[in-house]
Amino acid sequence: MNDLKFALRQLRKSPAFTAIAVITLALGIGLNTTIFSLINDLFLRGLPFKEPSRVLHLYGGDKSRDLVDIGISAPRYQHYRDGQTTFDRLAAETFFAFTLTGLGDPIQIFGGRLTSNYFEVLGVHPILGRNFLTQEEEGADVALVTKNFWQKRLGGDPNVIGRSITLDGTAHTIVGVLPNMPATWFGANPIAEVWTTKPFQLPGFSYERMMRGTSFLRVIGRVKSGITVEQVLAALPSLDQSYRTEYPNNIDSGLTTTLRTLPHDVTQNFRAGFATLFAAVSFVLLIACSNVANLLLVRFSGRRREIALRMAVGASRSSIVRLFVWESLLVSLFAGALGAFMAWRLVPLVPKMASNFLPLEGNTASSLSLAVLGFTIALSVLTGLLMGMYPALQGSHADLIGGLKEGGRGTSGSVHQQRFRKILVGAQVALSVTLLAGAALLITSFIRLSQQNIGFRSQNLWTGAITLPAAQYPDAPARQRFVAQTLDALRDVPGIVSATISGDIPLAGGNRTLYARGDRDVPPVEKRPSGPSHDIAPAYFRTWGIPLLAGREFNEHDLADSQNVCLISEAGAKKIYPNENPIGKTLLVTSLGVPCEIVGIVGDVRTIRVNEVPGMEFYRPWAQENFPFINITVRSNLRVEAVTKLVQSALAKVNPGLAIAVPQTMDAVVAQALGQARLMMWLLGIFAGVALLLASIGIYGAVAYSVAQRTGEIGVRMALGAQTADVLRLVVRQGMAPVLLGLTVGMVAALALGRLLTTQLYQVSPHNPALLATTALILGAVALLACFLPARRATFVNPIEALRAE
Repeated sequence: MNDLKFALRQLRKSPAFTAIAVITLALGIGLNTTIFSLINDLFLRGLPFKEPSRVLHLYGGDKSRDLVDIGISAPRYQHYRDGQTTFDRLAAETFFAFTLTGLGDPIQIFGGRLTSNYFEVLGVHPILGRNFLTQEEEGADVALVTKNFWQKRLGGDPNVIGRSITLDGTAHTIVGVLPNMPATWFGANPIAEVWTTKPFQLPGFSYERMMRGTSFLRVIGRVKSGITVEQVLAALPSLDQSYRTEYPNNIDSGLTTTLRTLPHDVTQNFRAGFATLFAAVSFVLLIACSNVANLLLVRFSGRRREIALRMAVGASRSSIVRLFVWESLLVSLFAGALGAFMAWRLVPLVPKMASNFLPLEGNTASSLSLAVLGFTIALSVLTGLLMGMYPALQGSHADLIGGLKEGGRGTSGSVHQQRFRKILVGAQVALSVTLLAGAALLITSFIRLSQQNIGFRSQNLWTGAITLPAAQYPDAPARQRFVAQTLDALRDVPGIVSATISGDIPLAGGNRTLYARGDRDVPPVEKRPSGPSHDIAPAYFRTWGIPLLAGREFNEHDLADSQNVCLISEAGAKKIYPNENPIGKTLLVTSLGVPCEIVGIVGDVRTIRVNEVPGMEFYRPWAQENFPFINITVRSNLRVEAVTKLVQSALAKVNPGLAIAVPQTMDAVVAQALGQARLMMWLLGIFAGVALLLASIGIYGAVAYSVAQRTGEIGVRMALGAQTADVLRLVVRQGMAPVLLGLTVGMVAALALGRLLTTQLYQVSPHNPALLATTALILGAVALLACFLPARRATFVNPIEALRAE
């Protein structure tokens, strides 16, 4: 306790040192805590399921046809369920949007349709009521709701079990209340609230078409006890082969099944990005630690007289080391407290940097959980020990006689200490140039990505989704009448420039459909390629700003009983009809091979991802092909809330029982599509800027201290005839020596980092020589300035005053 009190007094006596050291470390600890908080939310907290690592998510895929991680069809699921021996159970779910009525204004809520055992496979038990029963899977109108739904929409009704809610015009009986489901698995925007049965009923699809192998189910399975994931993988090929044998003509018979554990599944899209961020923020902390370690080394070296006095009266070396380590620990603990406060303010900003791309409930992250606070405390203690131990050990070496002499000569420290300070400076420079190079690559990548022509004008474009109840709109003609009436109602609304309706919107998933040329040998259905297909109403291309390049758009004659027609993208025309005019030719589309005449070519649109090169896409008239999932798109100069009210009013004239889901601007959709790239750019840019600032301060401090300790030597040199330029050159040369070494090491490290960033870069070489050279020049110039300022001060040394001090 005496040592602790003395360390506190020493820090209070040196407010400048304490403030600089605490703020420097707080930057490093605060940024590390911020990233760890997000990693805790996304990776470490885990899924609230029973042994989630034993639950596997099954996918279909065919790399030769560019099909990766697609769903499982109903017949494939049933075949695997009945034929597998490695899982306790298989279960399936399909995402769904329901229109909830009877509780005020109609509202769209989200959830899914499940097999009865879905939550049992996950290991989730209702907090009230029960899970679905096996006999309820096919025909019962029952529902499970979340705790959030129960409390907010039903007022926490204690008699909720057995209560009826109306979904899509059909009364469903609530049989259970579930805990709120994790956003990482069920989705954050929109969040899932309700589930029903009947998973094998796909609205808009006949039973026969669905059983041809349409992939739409999310299938999971819990591995049997004693069975490994490798054994499950080994069993999949035989199941794939038996499925091909039993269903040779199904469209998914050529697919291969793959799987991932749930914990890996929910984090794979941003695992590499956060690994990069954590490595980068660790670099920032190391730079901060090296800065403070340098300060401590100088501080402890300047207290030689105090150390000599303590040793003269019997203090042991270990007690002196303990005293100095206490100072280091206190600095790091104060910095940890400030860093935790900084993280508390920073963490809520990160999802906004990512345009709500991260799967966090409510688009917010928890910044100060017990795990995060524990991490901050542990990091602070570890930092204090690491940066304080060497300076404390060096400071405890004291020349007893020399230290007790009054007015002893200034010294720049031992050879070991000087070498250690140079190593710290070189390490700071190496880490900084690595961070700067990585940030430069990601910033350049983001700029090029954001400058890509996405194929449509997102400005002043509003969109919202609607699900049409199957009971009211059972077939394509009924859905066509609804669209015609809705568009008529929207045309009369002031403030709306143009409006259209489609089955999907760009950058929000979309549907893939099989196609083949009709004028050549048609491949079997299971070998046909697929491309994004869009069912569109009139005014679609005008509203979205997509150019017509050749042929014509759809018109009032393209009806259900007319010749089937389609439009294709420019990239599709070049791919499928190279050196030919595709207009007038026949394209076979969907698993049914519907012949469609190509009547026009339109501009390419980045439908799936901004960084994905456009390929074959085709468009069909809404009257000839449609499903109950509708997207209304409106071009207007009004605000989102105003447009939403206008569209909802127009919709109420057609069907007051429908509601709009996820109203938003297309600018927001585009921003979310760029969310991960934007997050990486911002955070790595911030880390690189902090690293550059800390490195320049560290270089300046090291050189300034060296100049101060060598005042006598410089005075002697000048007294013997050294010119100002000679002193300037001497100090700068010695100060830049570790900088140049650090630049060399950093450039090598930057090349290695570039290889790790390859998957996160767009149209940027990870070994871009111009970027690497620019990074080195920037850091070199900053380091030169940091050396020049104290070197210039050295030239003002008065030789007479310096010699008199000696």
